[in-house]
Amino acid sequence: MGISVTELEGIAFLPFIEQSALLSSELKNRFNITSKPQKLYGDLMYFQDRAEFEGKEPYWARTTMLKPFLLKFDSISDAVNHLKSIQRNWAPYLYTCFRRAELIQEKLPYINLKERQFPFSIPQSAMGLYALIDEHTLIASAQTTSFLPAGLLKFKEDHENPPSRAYLKIQESLTMANLFYGVDFPHQGQKCFEAGACPGGWTWVLVNQGAEVFAVDRAELAPELMKNPLVKFLAHDAFTLKPEDIGNVDWVFSDVICYPERLLKWINEWMQSGKTKNMICTIKMQGEINWPLINEFASIPDSKIIHLNYNKHELTWMWIHK
Repeated sequence: MGISVTELEGIAFLPFIEQSALLSSELKNRFNITSKPQKLYGDLMYFQDRAEFEGKEPYWARTTMLKPFLLKFDSISDAVNHLKSIQRNWAPYLYTCFRRAELIQEKLPYINLKERQFPFSIPQSAMGLYALIDEHTLIASAQTTSFLPAGLLKFKEDHENPPSRAYLKIQESLTMANLFYGVDFPHQGQKCFEAGACPGGWTWVLVNQGAEVFAVDRAELAPELMKNPLVKFLAHDAFTLKPEDIGNVDWVFSDVICYPERLLKWINEWMQSGKTKNMICTIKMQGEINWPLINEFASIPDSKIIHLNYNKHELTWMWIHK
């Protein structure tokens, strides 16, 4: 048989892990796409009509195959040689034929598929994606929407020191801000304001980077953070404080559970104040997603909305004003 390549006309979305339902909901309610995928390869959703998706990038897709093709091959070497002839970097999406996919990946040029140690800067190199459909067929695309292998960023977890797992969200969001904007990670000599900081997962990351944190919440942080000389704590409703009450800071953070409308109003106050140039906030969803409201966040100049691997029913908004 040798090798047979079939260029596909459509586009394929790979949702974040266990987020297929939210991706389907986004396609329907944000983009008014009511058609179902023509093919499902595990969680990978293939839509034949590419024109439906022109200019659309779903938040709940961790990466998208922009120009997919089907490759039929006899041997592992045939598959590897064809992928290598297109470009260097390829990452697998595994849902079947696991051992065969591992053998293919072992013969491709090395890419790091392991968990990362924070802080980490993502290399800006093209990252192809492929998925085995059966032992002699794979779907692949050299052009994707992510520099990350299979669009996924995972960190080596610290199960002892952080006061909550929320620390993983700020690690991921800072890494993505570094990628999108080229902004440095918070560091020694910088001042941060965190709204709704309890129990302190985000503050823990920031002080470990050497930054000073003004943490505000009704409840205190974890005891070790309360004793940390880099942390100044105020028991208060953070959203009732004005930027003028806080003063100039390098970063503003919020992972507060609140209505998106209130968060948007608060964000606008900070941007208009001129008291900071960097903000990262979690948009917590209250039931059905209000897409017109999300579009208000997205329309803010110099801002970007993304979904994180460590997010669930929420989005992350970032604003880096240079």
